[in-house]
Amino acid sequence: MVKLKQTAILLCLAWTACKETPPEPVKQEAIARVNQMPAIPQPLQIIDWYTLARQFDSTVYDFKATGPHWPLVWWDSSKHNFPQPVVGLYTAMDDQRQGPAHNKGMFHEALATMGATLGASLVGIDKSSQQGLDYVSMLKNYFNSETKWNIMMNNTCPEVALLGGGYGRDWWYDVYPNMLFYGIYDRYPSVAGLDSLARTIAEQFCAADSVLNGDYNHTFFDYAAMTPKSNQICHQPDAAAGHAYVLYAAYKKFNDPRYLKAAIHALGTLQKQPKNTFYEIFMPFGALMAARLNAEQGQSFNVQPFLDWTFNGDPECRIGWGVLVGNWNGIDISGIVGSTTDRGGYGFLMNTFDAAWPLVPLVRYDPSYAAAIGKWMLNAANAARFFYTQYMPDEHETIPEKAGITKGVIGYEGIIHSPSYPEYAHLKAPVAQGDGPLWAKGNPDVSQFSVYGSGHVGIFGSIIRNTNVNGILQLNLLATDFFRDKAYPSYLYYNPYPETKKVMLPLGETAVDIYDTVSRQFIARNVKGDYELSLNANTAAVTVLTPVKGKVKKNGNQLLVDDVVVAWK
Repeated sequence: MVKLKQTAILLCLAWTACKETPPEPVKQEAIARVNQMPAIPQPLQIIDWYTLARQFDSTVYDFKATGPHWPLVWWDSSKHNFPQPVVGLYTAMDDQRQGPAHNKGMFHEALATMGATLGASLVGIDKSSQQGLDYVSMLKNYFNSETKWNIMMNNTCPEVALLGGGYGRDWWYDVYPNMLFYGIYDRYPSVAGLDSLARTIAEQFCAADSVLNGDYNHTFFDYAAMTPKSNQICHQPDAAAGHAYVLYAAYKKFNDPRYLKAAIHALGTLQKQPKNTFYEIFMPFGALMAARLNAEQGQSFNVQPFLDWTFNGDPECRIGWGVLVGNWNGIDISGIVGSTTDRGGYGFLMNTFDAAWPLVPLVRYDPSYAAAIGKWMLNAANAARFFYTQYMPDEHETIPEKAGITKGVIGYEGIIHSPSYPEYAHLKAPVAQGDGPLWAKGNPDVSQFSVYGSGHVGIFGSIIRNTNVNGILQLNLLATDFFRDKAYPSYLYYNPYPETKKVMLPLGETAVDIYDTVSRQFIARNVKGDYELSLNANTAAVTVLTPVKGKVKKNGNQLLVDDVVVAWK
């Protein structure tokens, strides 16, 4: 009996010694500006962004809507670029440059219509077949074949935009519609005609990268003449990140190695910039592309500078552009995106929504930023509600008496420290306002309400869910990770509290195993229903819900379950 016991003890010790030592968790990298944000912003309230996004779509895309300044949609029958009528959407409420009676109804922006189409699609609305209309196919008219640029542009007819007080040549306005289009294309791969447009856009961007030959230091690019141009507007080298994003999406779709090579080359030119060149929208996409190309293509981009340039507010030309930090008269506005210096700080609704598009899925490819992005998203999700009049106190709005015309779905364009208008100078920060009255003579005060920015709400709506712990969010890492390979449901949870919290994960009725890419191990096996996740203070978990008893293997820098990548590094 004694010998049996001794043998059992020896076997037990041997088995224990042979067990794998638990891996070291992924070291969390800091973003200095995020470190300045409050751990738990005040007053704390994370609204239901998913429901708001769906309400925006049903309210705005109503041709029979009644009330002052409604409806917000109209028909444009000019048939530019494609022989079909399309629906226009106001940039701002009662924008006098637009509508069926102005410039034959031709002036409407892709930023508004594409943003609203993408946003609705992300929260489960089929915009290719909605009440008998195909809004996705209508977007083809922004493909500017008449100008021979043969890319998506912000207007179907740029000359009309100029006549309407629109825009000069400004590179981000030319590149960003193509990124929006590719996001929509990912959701509607079978809509007729999108394949050929996507391929043509990729060819144009590939050719442009070759012509630019590593020098994106220009104001814009003429895609018809294939020539870089400069004017009085800032040079925008960060357009290279926009090119890289489109080209890599095209590579994932069409498997053309030229697109991969051009994407890597474009991003490489941006990484070589000695100073911050963030202009409007592209830099966070640079961060995503750096992380994704490192993970999927074995590149060695440094993600940190792209994130610092996104947040810091210290670009060389557009001084102050970044992410705001501050508590203004008891209201935390940290996390919103815009100018950190203009009149004390001026953040914008669209830019805040759209920064989440690349920054949240970045965590899939580089979980070392899980805690930093989780903290930023908590602040951004909290502060963004103040763009909407129903959440901002009246004494902090320029036109609270006009709140009713928004129908609860249209927010102010921006939040500023010191108002742009003398008549509102008495208001204390933060002040919800918009630039609409400054765009064109005759634009009324209600044009401060931003239709174009509000249309992008579906980005937040697809990513953010509340949990049982106020302040701990469930962030969907797959929602805006377009043209990705097959993946299992993946979520980021961040605990901002100074103590451990128990978070309930809704898993559904099908049992799963849970892998955490931060701790680099399976944290649960064969679980379903509501699973209780213990999150230590100020830590993050990135959970991947894998099949029970899936075959686990390592392949280079990849961990796979049933041949699906679960984690890199």
